[in-house]
Amino acid sequence: MQDVFIGRQPIFDRRIQVYAYELLYRDGYVGYARINDVDQASCDVLANVLLEIGLENIVGPHKAFCNFSQGFLLQKPDLSFAAQQLVVEILETVQPTAEVLTAIDRFRAAGHLIALDDFVYDAGLQPLVDRADIIKLEVLNVDFDLLRQRIDQLRGLKPKLIFLAEKVETNEVFQACRDLGFDYFQGYFFSKPKIVTGKKLPPSRLALLQLVAELQRPDVVLERVEQIIQSDVNLSVKLLRQINSSYYSLIHPVSSIRQAIVRFGLDHIRTWTCVLLLGSVSEKPLELMGMALIRGRMCALLAQQSQPQGVQTCFTVGLFSLLDSILDAPMEQILSSLPLSQEIKTALLEHGGPCGAILDQVKTYEASALMQQNGAVGENPALRTAYWEAVKWADHIRAGLC
Repeated sequence: MQDVFIGRQPIFDRRIQVYAYELLYRDGYVGYARINDVDQASCDVLANVLLEIGLENIVGPHKAFCNFSQGFLLQKPDLSFAAQQLVVEILETVQPTAEVLTAIDRFRAAGHLIALDDFVYDAGLQPLVDRADIIKLEVLNVDFDLLRQRIDQLRGLKPKLIFLAEKVETNEVFQACRDLGFDYFQGYFFSKPKIVTGKKLPPSRLALLQLVAELQRPDVVLERVEQIIQSDVNLSVKLLRQINSSYYSLIHPVSSIRQAIVRFGLDHIRTWTCVLLLGSVSEKPLELMGMALIRGRMCALLAQQSQPQGVQTCFTVGLFSLLDSILDAPMEQILSSLPLSQEIKTALLEHGGPCGAILDQVKTYEASALMQQNGAVGENPALRTAYWEAVKWADHIRAGLC
């Protein structure tokens, strides 16, 4: 797997306790950002943080400040599942166009705090101030009388603004900023950015992460699922190709994402999404992927008999039970970066709950199968039937991933 890198610099409160971390683009073990495309850099940071390494692994319970360029803002990524931790930091180059303001309003409505980076006020930026919770002011080599005037001006425009001092490099500057009423502080006086690394967990597209997260919501919205799939050409093509395969023997082909969702239901889309997540790991043996598919399908079939309300959950548990082998990373680390329910995580890590018990049953059956020729195992007809039905299904799915 490919290494990914994130710069992480702490942000402290007035008591010098960590309040948050700013997460910065890095492309290696370097102390600065080598950025060719600012929009892509914003996207890469979010993808690496949320999908590859995991927000909790980088910032723990603290908030995460991430830079949003104008182009990335206008993509309107749905990051609502991380809204309580993720602070949307608007770069100083962003202009308050109608489209930008609409995008910011969407993030605010989802629950994100809005910060303005390296902010210098002029009247044309008032709409940004109106939407901001935090304003970051650079204090390196700045006249403090002028700085006080800027703070007073901004507080007059919006009294509840929170101020963050950037580039604090000495204790004297820290004390002066605290006296001026700054709430948070960031700079080399406290800590230089540290490089956090991780292994890139495929697929790397943010759209697939969004789709997994949306499908895990108890109040999943069909229109939102459709929108996410349509936002990525590869997702759309793969779904329509699988739906129209000979396996389903459709009289009339499905020609739209909406039609596919309505025709086959969200449970099928959940299954397809989980399979696609694993299907992108091309460097692993196909047999390992096949084992994961068989486990998922067998768990689902057994759940139909004993746990009918948890069929989809049991499928996900079985399918993801080989993630550590497929991705060459500890299961706990992988699960921390995926927006899965606690029920699924408990089943995978501890074999706890009904789905965990079913997974344990499937793995026990597998172990006995390895000791007998051709996998003709077991005295339990239900287990034997579920196993061979799962094998047939897995063969079809693997063919559809090509």
